[in-house]
Amino acid sequence: MWILILLAIIVAVAFGVGAVVKGLLWLLVIGIVLFVAAFILAGAKLRGGRRRVHR
Repeated sequence: MWILILLAIIVAVAFGVGAVVKGLLWLLVIGIVLFVAAFILAGAKLRGGRRRVHR
C-alpha cells in the first residue's frame, strides 16, 4: 500500500516538474519574441528620424 502512495507521489512530482519546464520554455520563447520586436521597433524609430530633411 505504501509503495503505491509513494509511486503516486513520484509520478505527481515528475508531472509537476515537466509542467514547470514547459512553462519556463514558453516564457523564454515569449521573451525572445518581445526582445526581437523591441529591436525592430527601435530600428524603425531610428531610421524614421534620419529620413527627415532639415532645411
